[in-house]
Amino acid sequence: MKALRTIYMAGALLLTGFGTGCNDFLDEDADNVFTQHQIFSDNALIESAIANLYGRVEWGQSFSNITEYTVLDEAAYGWGGPSETAQFFQNHWRMYDYGLMREMNLFLEGLQSEAADSNRQLTDDMKRHYEGEVRFLRAWLYFNMCERLGGLPLIGDKVYEYEGQSEIPKMYVARATEEETYDYIISECNAVADYFLNDVVDPMSNIHAARATKWAALALKARAAIYAGSIARYNIVNNCLIKTSGLEVGIPEEQAAKFYKIAYEAAKEIIKGGKYSLYRQNSDKALNFYDLFVKKDSNPEVIWALDYIYPGKTHTWTSYNFATSVKTGDYANTVLPVLNLVEDFEYVNDRNGALKLRNGGDYVYYDNPEDLFKDKDPRLWGTVIYPGASFRSTRIDYQAGIMDKSSGAFRTVTGTPGQTNAQYGGIVTAINGPVANNDLYMNKTGFNVRKYVSESMDQGTRGSDVWFIRFRYAEVLMIASEAALELGYTGEALDYINQVRDRAGISKLETMTIEDIQRERRVEFAFENHRWWDAKRFRIAHTIWNASSDARLYSLFPYKVFAPGNPEIDGKWVFEKTDCYMKRYPLYFDRMCYYNGIDDSWITANPLLKKNPFQ
Repeated sequence: MKALRTIYMAGALLLTGFGTGCNDFLDEDADNVFTQHQIFSDNALIESAIANLYGRVEWGQSFSNITEYTVLDEAAYGWGGPSETAQFFQNHWRMYDYGLMREMNLFLEGLQSEAADSNRQLTDDMKRHYEGEVRFLRAWLYFNMCERLGGLPLIGDKVYEYEGQSEIPKMYVARATEEETYDYIISECNAVADYFLNDVVDPMSNIHAARATKWAALALKARAAIYAGSIARYNIVNNCLIKTSGLEVGIPEEQAAKFYKIAYEAAKEIIKGGKYSLYRQNSDKALNFYDLFVKKDSNPEVIWALDYIYPGKTHTWTSYNFATSVKTGDYANTVLPVLNLVEDFEYVNDRNGALKLRNGGDYVYYDNPEDLFKDKDPRLWGTVIYPGASFRSTRIDYQAGIMDKSSGAFRTVTGTPGQTNAQYGGIVTAINGPVANNDLYMNKTGFNVRKYVSESMDQGTRGSDVWFIRFRYAEVLMIASEAALELGYTGEALDYINQVRDRAGISKLETMTIEDIQRERRVEFAFENHRWWDAKRFRIAHTIWNASSDARLYSLFPYKVFAPGNPEIDGKWVFEKTDCYMKRYPLYFDRMCYYNGIDDSWITANPLLKKNPFQ
């Protein structure tokens, strides 16, 4: 029994039109179902169907669920009371979407249908381009499932149809090995890299990098290969190899070089192609790094992004993350960077990024709060709003309280946000905090996020159309550096990582290890959905988040000194490193979390599936 071929298109979905300008966007009504014949007889419906698929490939940290940015050691949540959770769940960020894959395969089948052949407006070149886009999205889907689950059932272009109960076992597909799954993703990227018509010559014609291109396919190939290589090389955890008997999980160590070579060559092809470069539009290194994430037009660094366009598709990252003093609505302080991240940013000429808070047993005293951050990596300013930094041409002040030394020993005095006291000459606790209590929308770490937050007043009220970047040229350079290092090409490895560091405005490395790669990625890609996956693929998650004091999140509380009669310190600023109020316990990552679990219900539906380690 053959089912009627239908494709479901849901939601208000936006995508730059094929070969069209910036204003030609698709905005589909919800809950539309079309037959294959209807869609492939009409180019506008073909575009709409592709837009639907683009709108459904967002997983992990995203602007759609911004609290996910507060799960790791990048930030804490600012609303309400503290989290009692310390241990990561095995199935965090799990996804297993063969329903979406079926719709992708239905689309590919439709490109070969009688309706498509009869559509005189649908040229063979356009068919090839559309096939490339959807196969790229399918490879992206496989990659996102593989980094969570390991080896997967590989079904190719197959569209399964229900032919009766007795035929169901014919639809069962066993999991491929993890290596085979990465091989398949890489092969799909190879196959479609030259399928694309637009922006193969000029990426700038791809409005806001919203659609897949040859270069996006190569970037996915490079990322998939570098992930596979690191899994093969670093897969021993606590003297235990993480694998299943059939290698549905686990890649043999001897395959590491193969994958590193693939990653190296894919990254080099993008580099040699000369179509992309690091964003260097502003001589101010700090502002330049910030602009990279909010300046969309003619941005030479961005290879593929999830675009947002006002008024059809916007998000709340900006309005929810303003500091209190510059907020434009009811909300503020949702994603609050923690001190752990801030201290991982180096100084311009000092690789130890620890802030200078104490001199022996005494405080280090600063004339101004921002002096604490003098000579820090300029990317810190572009990523985080710290005490005394500016945002929207406004100074952002943080003050937890007064450090009163009028009677001998220091005594901390705090108030409600914005409270003043004439005895202390003004503010006791700034309107921006930080505070350590259950107040809603209040700062509780001493920092606000800047990356991706628009300075536009409008975007704080009507919704933001700042994009979310999935692939950019800096990642290509970092993949090239990592792969070169693992292959023994140390000179090249240093050159590529130093290009990233030079753009940032910090000293170049003369020697390097894999730990340098890990640290550089930590700061360069903060809040870009890399931290979790890097910690897992390098098999360092259990050492970073090990339930010790090192795995605790920390805040930074600034205090103004009140010491009448002691002009050397009166009016100065000191800082306290405090346990983050919003995270009661150190983070703990059990080794079972390196892979999501395979549910019993999945095995009931497909008895050929096997469970993952430690289930």
